[in-house]
Amino acid sequence: MKQWELVLDAWHHCNYIALGNFMSKRCELTGISPLKGHNVSHAKNKTKRRFLPNLKKVTFRSDILKKDIKLNVANAALRTVDFKGGLDKYLRSVKNKKLSKKVKKIKASISAKS
Repeated sequence: MKQWELVLDAWHHCNYIALGNFMSKRCELTGISPLKGHNVSHAKNKTKRRFLPNLKKVTFRSDILKKDIKLNVANAALRTVDFKGGLDKYLRSVKNKKLSKKVKKIKASISAKS
């Protein structure tokens, strides 16, 4: 009986079940997330749907930190980073409100080094 109670106590302290890494459907640079809407048929029947952002897993090279950074980024954000001249220059110009926690830490370390 005591062994069974110990097993129950061990499970009791675990607050979550780790099922793997879930990829968020949110851009880490711009904060673009899925939108809600309707599919509308020819007969005007409406069914619910989600408009998902065009996300890509991209590896950026930071010149200031001298390391590679993997991010989930929308295609529009990728074009913006390319237009601004790289990840470092983009992060200097963008506001913190749009960024994910991971990118906020990267931005802080870039601003500390430069």
